[in-house]
Amino acid sequence: MRIIVDLVRCQSYGQCVYAAPSVFRFNGGQALEFDYAPDDALREHVERAVAACPVQAIRIGLPEMPTEHEAPGSAPEEGS
Repeated sequence: MRIIVDLVRCQSYGQCVYAAPSVFRFNGGQALEFDYAPDDALREHVERAVAACPVQAIRIGLPEMPTEHEAPGSAPEEGS
């Protein structure tokens, strides 16, 4: 399991810390720190943290990466 946090969107409400304190924590009271690859045994807690985030800044999983054929500029030009 991978965790992705949009730190631009995060408003430091801290609801994730209450839901999964072994995964999320605040350093110095403002900077969110988190285990980006927690053990799968913590999935239920992480899912609660995702649901508790009022700005929905937390996601589970990796972002979709384009394949080689979908990457910009990799498609052959028409007429070639």
